[in-house]
Amino acid sequence: MAAPLAVRAASWYLPSHRIAVADLPELAALDPHERHTCRSLGIETVTADDTLGADGLALAAARQVLAEVGLDPADLQALVVVESRAPDSLMASEATRLQDLLGARKATVFSVGGLGCVSVTPALLTARGLLAADPHLEHVLVVHGNKPATPARYRHPVTVNGDSGQALLLGRTGPVRVLDIAQETNGAHWDLFRVPFRDRPVAEWREECRDTAAYSFQLALETRHRLRTMLTGLLHRAGLSRDDIDGYACQNLSAGGLAFTEDALGIRLLPACRDNLDGYGHLGPNDVLLNLYTALDRGQLPDAARTVLINVSPVAAWSLLLIETGHAEDRTHHL
Repeated sequence: MAAPLAVRAASWYLPSHRIAVADLPELAALDPHERHTCRSLGIETVTADDTLGADGLALAAARQVLAEVGLDPADLQALVVVESRAPDSLMASEATRLQDLLGARKATVFSVGGLGCVSVTPALLTARGLLAADPHLEHVLVVHGNKPATPARYRHPVTVNGDSGQALLLGRTGPVRVLDIAQETNGAHWDLFRVPFRDRPVAEWREECRDTAAYSFQLALETRHRLRTMLTGLLHRAGLSRDDIDGYACQNLSAGGLAFTEDALGIRLLPACRDNLDGYGHLGPNDVLLNLYTALDRGQLPDAARTVLINVSPVAAWSLLLIETGHAEDRTHHL
């Protein structure tokens, strides 16, 4: 039997400054079709803090969550950093830099990633493994700072990126319990989106889609099939039916993406997904749990609820999380 996993506390750093998508400077360089696509994503504003990089965003969220639970950074036992898409320096360690900035001198520290916005899932799997391996380990802090990999925030034809930091304090018990995790990947799409950088200055970095038809049709069809099969398996393992699920949330790419997910699975997403898409844009690996907590804060879920969190990345990767919230938060659940 696998080890239990729960979110004891969670915090997000969401910059107060927002940029209207209509005012993005890169829109002037787009052709009419690209400009129309950008304005049709269902994103009105994105969060932005030009004074902070990915590590600064993650650090702000980490300090918030540790202050919330009254945990001194010096007493933190493990720190897992979800790597950024474009580190500030090659051959340096983002993970140990965050350790130093946070003051987590005693923590076991390393980074995970490689799956775009799905990268939060291997971070959760890693935290579960650490807790299973060491009975004296009480908590693992997972952090990520989301920052666009290029000067442009618009990723044609996918989404518009906002800035954010996320920090999840994980343990064996807590108010948000992870009952099951499913993850699948297909390496055939590993470079569907990429940013060539070695031969050009940062100001000229642009994200390229190798095949927009493959993204819009081939990957969409595969995603529909994968999500349906994964959801069936997830519920079967838990001995649940769709009637036992109180809500669904997913990552925020576009209004069309939310509608696609709803149609593919025959579900209705929690209203928090569209609200956060509209106001924050795409926050990478930080989207899906922010949407869950927003829904909880706004009373969009019952007091005791089971929720499925859906994450898709065009690398391509897919993940589902079966979450229980509400009563019996100190009860241990085994994955």
